[in-house]
Amino acid sequence: MVNELYYQAVDTLKGLIAIPSFSRSENAAADYLENVWKADGMTVNRLGNNLWITSPGFDPEKPSILLNSHIDTVRPAAGWTLDPFAAIESEDGKLYGLGSNDAGGALVSLYAAFRILSSGRQQPYNMVFLASAEEEVSGANGIAMALNIIPGCSFAVVGEPTAMMPAIAEKGLMVIDCTAEGVAGHAARNEGLNAITVAMKDIMWFHSYRFPEVSALLGPVKMSVTIIQGGTQHNVVPDRCVFTVDIRSNECYSNEQILQHVKDNILSTPLPRSMRLGSSRLDPEHPFVKRAVILGREPFGSPTLSDQALLSFPSVKIGPGMSSRSHTADEYIQLDEIREAIDLYVRLLDMLYI
Repeated sequence: MVNELYYQAVDTLKGLIAIPSFSRSENAAADYLENVWKADGMTVNRLGNNLWITSPGFDPEKPSILLNSHIDTVRPAAGWTLDPFAAIESEDGKLYGLGSNDAGGALVSLYAAFRILSSGRQQPYNMVFLASAEEEVSGANGIAMALNIIPGCSFAVVGEPTAMMPAIAEKGLMVIDCTAEGVAGHAARNEGLNAITVAMKDIMWFHSYRFPEVSALLGPVKMSVTIIQGGTQHNVVPDRCVFTVDIRSNECYSNEQILQHVKDNILSTPLPRSMRLGSSRLDPEHPFVKRAVILGREPFGSPTLSDQALLSFPSVKIGPGMSSRSHTADEYIQLDEIREAIDLYVRLLDMLYI
């Protein structure tokens, strides 16, 4: 059965690559996957472009495990030398195509594992397999919307390219736009208050400040000023300067705590775009992690964001492929990585007590 589902997984992934599925435009990809899985005899539920399947004999008295990966992709990066939608299989076992690595390989591998685990001996948990939309933009119509109506879960396996190593911590993200206020004046005279000068003082604080709590898995909180806009013409002292800060949090601080600390230390007015993408951490003593270690998988902390940030219950991020290939030209996944992932997902989850 494993071999058969492996070949089906590869075929499904090739079909998915051939369909553009940019974030917020995943309709055709969701239609395709819904039809494929219905042809397998699955009862597929759908909300928007989110698809989910529950394991047979769902028992509300048992805990439930969510198996999740996403169907959307970023747009092709500059520099592709191949057609990003051609699903090209090379002689050395690579499958090229947009979304092959992030995160189509994990998606089809998790689905295959779901089918194997559902068809074998009765598990001590229910399973919900969820193919979610809008992950690349942390959109409101992705996993957050689906979780409002799918059965409640106690634990999640989030499929992202990690070389099948378990990411048991993940950095959060908060983007803030800071506005420095000044007083306009003529640049030739000693008048006005230069908003850019005010902003520069705050920018230097973001550059030099270090939050005292450092995570063993995720390192320090990282703050980077990435955009600055100020002034209208060369001879006018600007009365307004706006700059943007990208903040990657560790599990030691909530986004609310970080924002308050920023407010206490800068002159500009900070406005967060969102507060909902917090850091996450799974107890190293969790049964899934302990089994992963026994199987030679080394836990680590991930600097990249995923749908883990939107989960309110424990989760681990693990999947085939390499994070370094994501969002790059000529993205690919090794086909043997898919075979390995199916096997490892099953070994990690079979008769797991959570």
